[in-house]
Amino acid sequence: MSDRVLVVIGAGPGVSGSLARLYARHGYAVGLVGKDAQQVPALHSEVAALGSDVRSAIADITDPRAATEAVSGLGAHFGRIDVLHFNPSAFREKDPLELAVDELLADVALGVGALLTAVQAARPYLGEGSRVTVTGSMAADTPWHRAASLGVQKAGVRNLVHSLDATGKPAGIRAVSVTVRGTLGAEGPFTPDRVADALFAAAHQADGEWRTEIPYEG
Repeated sequence: MSDRVLVVIGAGPGVSGSLARLYARHGYAVGLVGKDAQQVPALHSEVAALGSDVRSAIADITDPRAATEAVSGLGAHFGRIDVLHFNPSAFREKDPLELAVDELLADVALGVGALLTAVQAARPYLGEGSRVTVTGSMAADTPWHRAASLGVQKAGVRNLVHSLDATGKPAGIRAVSVTVRGTLGAEGPFTPDRVADALFAAAHQADGEWRTEIPYEG
């Protein structure tokens, strides 16, 4: 059983990779769940090189059964989950007159619904002091019409975070989304590493001053 454990849903390069490495440097064991059979093992190796006890699972997180098995398997291996981070969303460049209902629902299943599956699977391993963090986006407030489903996903997942926090609070389990108000890039204030720093800080808020949504302005 590890002392502190991070589990990342939607693991890969970018913010989720930066966050996994950041937590590893802080002494956390790391669990990775993702669909890409090349990206997940690559990140696994990077995190392991930092000295972390790391385990990974290849799974389609929109498949409730596969995602549940992956998350519960990591929880059983580590014996606990201190931070559950949810990163994924779907980018589909279609405006509301082009976007089909089944496409919208598929995107919401990834960007919102998979969070429900992950939290429900993780719940037996979440205890007092555990945290659920989510990578949010300014698309929740100012959606780009040419990617209409993304705004729906980000508004929906932020709303769900509020409900998760209210539900988990009596057991000491808190949830927070970090609204990234900028475009991710290789340089400047919105690099994956900088966003990961903001997510780490959000997870470590004082409980008495807890906020369920924190804007990151860069």
